[in-house]
Amino acid sequence: MSTAGDEGDRMTLLRFVERFALVLREAGMAPMPARVLAYALADDSDRYTAGDLARGLDVSPAAISGAVRQLVQVGLLVREREPGTRSDLYVLDDRDLWSRFMSAELATLQRFEDAVAGGVELLGQDRPGGRRLAETRDFMAFLRAAMADAVQRWPAERDRLAAERGAGVGA
Repeated sequence: MSTAGDEGDRMTLLRFVERFALVLREAGMAPMPARVLAYALADDSDRYTAGDLARGLDVSPAAISGAVRQLVQVGLLVREREPGTRSDLYVLDDRDLWSRFMSAELATLQRFEDAVAGGVELLGQDRPGGRRLAETRDFMAFLRAAMADAVQRWPAERDRLAAERGAGVGA
């Protein structure tokens, strides 16, 4: 049985989940994967069955199925199975979660850059469309390099921030 405090905590969590899921949706993520990811990030557990996620979000298990499949495909959740169980577990492997995710996005940016570069080669840069494609290619190359640098620098920055939090700096 849930106490009033537990229900208040649950409602606070779910309000946050819905707000953050909306931000993720505005960034292009599908609605249910956005809700599942927001819930997995904010909830205290790090492993869930589909039933756990469905109960936590108050949705049907069928709604969870496609969402976890998408999140596993992009590496935001990991599918595991405990010996002797029949249910898959979906684990939020939060060790360098965003670094891993952004590293995968670097490959997407490279493909985008390569595709646009092919357009520049075909159309040339002496016409408006070709110039726009060349600028797009150059921006994607710049963005990819900046993101790669940020991913590389993140472990030291993460450790610095954790040390500050541990020392009470900024608290």
